[in-house]
Amino acid sequence: MKEDRIPEQITPEVFALASRLYAQKNQEFSLEELVKAGAEAQIPAEFIQQAVQQIQAKHLQAQKRQKKLKLILLSMGVVIIFWSILTYNTLKSAAQRVDAAWAQVENQFQRRADLIPNLVSVTQAYARQERELVMLLQNSRQTYLQADSPDEKIAAMAQITQAFDKFQNYSVQNPQLQSSQAFTNLQYELAGTENRIAVERMRYNQAVEAYNQKVESFPNSLFSVVLGFQPKAFYQAQKTTTPVINPDVMK
Repeated sequence: MKEDRIPEQITPEVFALASRLYAQKNQEFSLEELVKAGAEAQIPAEFIQQAVQQIQAKHLQAQKRQKKLKLILLSMGVVIIFWSILTYNTLKSAAQRVDAAWAQVENQFQRRADLIPNLVSVTQAYARQERELVMLLQNSRQTYLQADSPDEKIAAMAQITQAFDKFQNYSVQNPQLQSSQAFTNLQYELAGTENRIAVERMRYNQAVEAYNQKVESFPNSLFSVVLGFQPKAFYQAQKTTTPVINPDVMK
């Protein structure tokens, strides 16, 4: 039978482990050896046996406590993981409702912006000299179309509001414009759009409020930041300065 050969590279590790095993073996004693050693120290055998039993019981209790502690830590870890998943799903669902509500706000924003070409047509038909008003309407719509973030769109919508206000002020001073059917139809569309924006803005703020309560309430607040959820801002109307338009650009 061919003798197994031990690779040279593991020889130091083999000797090191063998030395530890040998040392452990030499550190172990039988009960008989302990009784004999106790007799030499004039300790009765029953006390040696009693001491061995108590020490063994003590070590057994320590092992049980360690196992119990490990089980508790494992259970706590499972609970934390489960709660983290539950919290994430709850916050994610609330965040999605906020996004859905904002999408409805944007739909109404777009509807409002799409009314501007009609306003421009009416203005040009009944007030060809109002080049500044026409440009203001067109530029406000272009600003909105170029906006990407919610903050940018809200700011752009503020410019549209100012353009609409200027159009309304001009229409008050122009009876011919007010008497036109096109203007009347636009007034109805504008009023309907404003009402829809107000409703969707309210719904969006309600969704934000519900989401923020979940993010900031205990114990969700312990996990929300770690999971990447931050409180969201409410939709508040912004006021901007009406842009100064140079009528010569329209020439």
